[in-house]
Amino acid sequence: MALHIPEAWILLFVIPALVTPAAINHEDYPADEGDQTSSNDNLIFDDYRGKGCVDDSGFVYKLGERFFPGHSNCPCVCTEDGPVCDQPECPKIHPKCTKVEHNGCCPECKEVKNFCEYHGKNYKILEEFKPSPCEWCRCEPSNEVHCVVADCAVPECVNPVYEPEQCCPVCKNGPNCFAGTTIIPAGIEVKVDDCNICHCHNGDWWKPAQCSKRECQGKQAL
Repeated sequence: MALHIPEAWILLFVIPALVTPAAINHEDYPADEGDQTSSNDNLIFDDYRGKGCVDDSGFVYKLGERFFPGHSNCPCVCTEDGPVCDQPECPKIHPKCTKVEHNGCCPECKEVKNFCEYHGKNYKILEEFKPSPCEWCRCEPSNEVHCVVADCAVPECVNPVYEPEQCCPVCKNGPNCFAGTTIIPAGIEVKVDDCNICHCHNGDWWKPAQCSKRECQGKQAL
């Protein structure tokens, strides 16, 4: 006796068999957002703790290896606890340094200022110069300019003249002094009027002349 199976039941058995795992499109069943993030993180950000060290560019260094992380010029050693970097106490740069290099762990001065600046001009170390007729200057090793200003003596005349490129005034006509408003030469007696004869003080040319009255010529004529 044959078993009679309804046609509807046969369809129920056939349909599940046609739906295989390969026929399922995983894009239709997106994973949870948390699962996706975790998967991506594992691919991009590997954990190197206890295995090596990573610098700013993503390069991996082995344990015990020395490297320079980022823009630092000081070396680091990769350890299980992470990079251990040198932190030296760098010497101070000379205040007059004109060229500094940063190739090493500490900056180095490659060129120190070896000249002096004075009134807009540069002078070599130990160079002597005269910025004005009355100044004598020298560029010191300290890059500073030391100057001496001439101290002019009191002129021996009442009408001194300043010559070009000379610091102190000169008496072109020799020593002299004033007798009133009249200039008389030193060393001789000068009759300044009918009654007075004058002469200059010896060495004190800036003082008025010494005058003495004599018998006036007008009285002698009477």
